[in-house]
Amino acid sequence: MKISIERGTLLKAVGNAQSVVERRAPVQILGNLLIVAENDTISFRATDLDVDLIDRVDAKVEQPGSTTVKAQTLNEIVRKLPDGAQVQLSLNEVSSRMAIEAGRSQFKLMTLPSEDFPIMASSDFTANFAVQSNVLKRLFSKTRTAVSTEETRYYLNGVYMHVAEADGEKVLRCVATDGHRLARIDAELPDGAEEMPGVIVPRKAIGELSKLLEGDSDEIAVSVSETKVRFATPEVTLTSKVIDGNFPDYVRVIPVGNNRRMEVDAFELTKAVDRVATVSLETSRVVKMTIDSDQLVLSVNDPDSGMATEELAVAYGDDKLEIGFNSKYLLELSSQVERENAVFLFNSASDPAVILESGDPGALYVVMPMRT
Repeated sequence: MKISIERGTLLKAVGNAQSVVERRAPVQILGNLLIVAENDTISFRATDLDVDLIDRVDAKVEQPGSTTVKAQTLNEIVRKLPDGAQVQLSLNEVSSRMAIEAGRSQFKLMTLPSEDFPIMASSDFTANFAVQSNVLKRLFSKTRTAVSTEETRYYLNGVYMHVAEADGEKVLRCVATDGHRLARIDAELPDGAEEMPGVIVPRKAIGELSKLLEGDSDEIAVSVSETKVRFATPEVTLTSKVIDGNFPDYVRVIPVGNNRRMEVDAFELTKAVDRVATVSLETSRVVKMTIDSDQLVLSVNDPDSGMATEELAVAYGDDKLEIGFNSKYLLELSSQVERENAVFLFNSASDPAVILESGDPGALYVVMPMRT
């Protein structure tokens, strides 16, 4: 194997792939990247046996071939090479070492046979469809903050992607909850997705997908089966096992009788919550909302550090209400509102609140209150 490739192109591809690799891989070869060079294309593949990522880039392939090399080491070497450098990769099959050369720099890394690299078993995908990159990004970026990190409730450690019904029409819906907050985002159902099975996309796969969605591709090919999900562009293919579990009936926890309505500038609310929460020594400190006569007063009282209040103008014409929320949850949910105002729907100080986006009718959030 002998390849020539520009340093920036190499760094992006290696960086994308190596992020899948576990820092302390249980098997040595799982800490490696599979490098395959053929037809003026080089692919870098990484897996942890649950998530599999392939990144393909153009390169000058003087001699095709394949090998595996330690992912973290290769990434660090390429990262430290000069910008714009032309990098040569070549494999010595006798010594089982891969040479990396750029200008006056030269490295030789030990390799393992490409035949030993584990390839994720293929799946018969029952649904194949295409989604605009910005649509898919919206679905997952707005829900991922509500994904649980509690490993014992493993079925909440991902985003539930499924076909649902809204206003009499079928939609592509993503839902996440950690038991304290919930995010539900709808998008127009793509052609070919009608028979898609509902799947829970794991937290790690969502993190890798977010990087893929930052790329230049306008459209993402999505394939779904009962056990796997795949997201692909011409350059990158991300395949992941789905979480084997039943997502809870989230519809039951979404309040339907919240009639007290408050509309507030989402950007101003986010900034104000962030300011008043500064005095707290705990990131989960409760922020108290006192709402009355088109005025919202945010307050935090920490007996160990101090107190803070801030007033905001809002649209509210109901009875006075005092309710508290986890400041971290309030910040994360309000910051999801991309434009215009956030609409809060309340019932009482002890009931969960619903948050809507005035500029995005397909977005809905629920957050549980805290005692003030």
